Amino acid sequence: MSTTHTKPGSAPALRSKKKRIDPAHVWMVIPAIIIFVALLVWPLIQGIFYTFTNYQGYGDWRFVGLDNYKFLFQDDVIWGSYGFTFLFAISSTLATNVIAMVLALLLNSAIKAKNLFRGIFFLPYMLPVLIVSYIFSYLFTNNIPLIGQWLGWEWLSSSLLANESLAWLAIVFVGVWQGVAFTTLIYISGLQTVPEEVYEAASLDGANKWKQFWKITFPLIMPFFTINVVLSFKNSLGVFDQVVALTEGGPGTATQSISFLIFKNGFQGGEFAYQTANGVIYFIILIVLSFAQLRFLQSKEAN
Repeated sequence: MSTTHTKPGSAPALRSKKKRIDPAHVWMVIPAIIIFVALLVWPLIQGIFYTFTNYQGYGDWRFVGLDNYKFLFQDDVIWGSYGFTFLFAISSTLATNVIAMVLALLLNSAIKAKNLFRGIFFLPYMLPVLIVSYIFSYLFTNNIPLIGQWLGWEWLSSSLLANESLAWLAIVFVGVWQGVAFTTLIYISGLQTVPEEVYEAASLDGANKWKQFWKITFPLIMPFFTINVVLSFKNSLGVFDQVVALTEGGPGTATQSISFLIFKNGFQGGEFAYQTANGVIYFIILIVLSFAQLRFLQSKEAN
């Protein structure tokens, strides 16, 4: 009686090894793909298409080629908005991470009721940005000038929001006040991964607290620092709510961020195609900066 043996590389063996896809999985994925394409991919393609037209958001339109992109680089208002946005992003990112690091070190130390303090410091992150900004708008306009007058500081004796040179500081202050909470939480998570034995060994070697931080703590929590810096910078580049509630881009155009300018002139000023082109350039800049920042900081982690 002969027995048929199937070779390992034969077709029946290969077919038996193929993993069948459950049709139920396919039907579960298809709606998600349709929603993703309908709400994200298609509007993105449509928006890029309109950047080559003079479309105002309504009415007729015609093709203008690369004119919108060409005019962007000649527009002083656009350059001003990019200047303010990057000034805010850099200042806010530096201040947020420095303050959050100090707070995390304090809240991770052996202090009483530190869980209560952690909850209190996290509270600003839970509050809506617009509400917080409107509250600070009242303070900057009414209360803080009184303090400036009492101290005899002329620059603080009137509302910072009406000062073309200093209004950006008020927006940075509000952004940092609210952004520190989440950043501190991430740093605390990083500090809790550092073994206590390392600090004990460093103390025996005579290392003071400052040396312990720079030689032990900071290198070990570098991945958390990378996450915080990238997220802080990305979120700061998209500043919008604080500008709307505090200054509405003023005085003049001194605090007009890119996202605010795109919204204001694109949807309300009849520059839909032009500001969409601005949005495309802005998106590319964000992607490039985020990847460059991530690669640079990750290279520091490897060292």
